[in-house]
Amino acid sequence: MILPEVHLVAAARPNLPKLAALWHALAEGEPICKPLLLHTGQHHDAAMFGDLLEDLRLPAPEISLGVSGGSHAELTGRTMIAAEAVWQKRRPALVVVAGDVDGALAAGLAARKMGIRVAHLEAGLRCEDRDMPEDVNRRALDAISDLLWAPDRDAAMRLVADGFGGERVRAVGNAMVDSVLRHLPEAARRPLPQGLVPGAYGVVTLHRPANVDEPRALNSMMWGLAAAARHLTLAWPVHPRTAARMRDFACPPPHGVIMLPPLRYLDFLALMANARLVATDSGGVQEEASAIGLPCLTLRRSTERPATVAAGGNRLVTPEGLSSAVLDPPGRGRPIPLWDGQAGQRMRAHLAEVLAA
Repeated sequence: MILPEVHLVAAARPNLPKLAALWHALAEGEPICKPLLLHTGQHHDAAMFGDLLEDLRLPAPEISLGVSGGSHAELTGRTMIAAEAVWQKRRPALVVVAGDVDGALAAGLAARKMGIRVAHLEAGLRCEDRDMPEDVNRRALDAISDLLWAPDRDAAMRLVADGFGGERVRAVGNAMVDSVLRHLPEAARRPLPQGLVPGAYGVVTLHRPANVDEPRALNSMMWGLAAAARHLTLAWPVHPRTAARMRDFACPPPHGVIMLPPLRYLDFLALMANARLVATDSGGVQEEASAIGLPCLTLRRSTERPATVAAGGNRLVTPEGLSSAVLDPPGRGRPIPLWDGQAGQRMRAHLAEVLAA
């Protein structure tokens, strides 16, 4: 029997742990399709992509579009053109796009315009900030997708309330959590960077354009981190985007913060698992922190992961409020329904229904 091909589209680093949940569920069960990875190229170097494939036990992408760099419009347009060219020659039965980056939106648009079914992994998330490019992408992907896999019941109910047919929507759980729970035992055996003592430091991640792409905003973040570091040692694996902006703006590193290069997935999990708290502007890190019970301080005005705030383990803070928040962080947070490591299996079950129809 010839199995239908399903293309799992990875554009940026955060897509891979989500897609890995579905990949392993498909690879380890009775075959229902032939899954393959398609890499758009938005993140492409070893530090941001290649090492993550190895840590997540994923194969090298079978298809690589090689599209990276440029403005939002340029990246989206070039990715659409490249994806269309590939799918004209090798047409899948369905395309899975994860998350909210430009490459994911471009792949979804290209597939939909070719009449190829699209599944949006992580559907229904909203931060209600129309100025955030990722929120634009989320809404657009939800609008064009045939299958909407929501990470929690609230997101699924939001999709139904917005008029999306109930048969398209499934609350499957959080795919990022699947990968965390799967790999945490291995990560726990990894050594910490030199000088860090378990339970005696916090972790920092920063990369959102609103926080790093404007000198005043970036300097405000640096001031907040330096003030917080007077109370708690902070370890900061610096995103390449943020490092470039710091050079562009001649912005010195915050005093007292331990600057680290980008870390492999397992090394970063180990860093978080041994930390006292995390301060971040990353949606994925908010989810990972919730999965391991790590108090999270989100350096944004809003979050598309409100379930983590409602559970008590996450709090929105400003750079000016970071210092006091480090002294009085949120608790571990309550377990979130469906964030149980079974999202991959639920997506597989829905996919099996659709492919058999």
